[in-house]
Amino acid sequence: MIDITDEDRALVKSHIILPRVLTAFERDAALINTTLKTPAPYTDLITEAQRKITADIYEIRKAFRTRGIKVYEELSDIDGVTARYKCRGYESEMRLRWSMMGADASLVMRKYLGLNTDM
Repeated sequence: MIDITDEDRALVKSHIILPRVLTAFERDAALINTTLKTPAPYTDLITEAQRKITADIYEIRKAFRTRGIKVYEELSDIDGVTARYKCRGYESEMRLRWSMMGADASLVMRKYLGLNTDM
């Protein structure tokens, strides 16, 4: 059996972060629609980013099936998120603190919006 690889861990991390980024984009688009007089250019950009994220989430789920990964529990608390998963028979968990996830989510948002991520 092949142990859990760094690529497997990256997929699990993306599985945790991307849905939260998608939710943040939905919230931001709603706020922009109610606040700005001409929200269309901004919400169009966000809608395109959401489309790309949705496609990537689909690809992650497909990769989970081919790699034998299954996230069977995801728990949120005041400190962060813990995901418990199985990967080719090995059980493991990943813990992401909110502060770290916020930084990662900001970087992911910039990437999907087509902004510079070389900070």
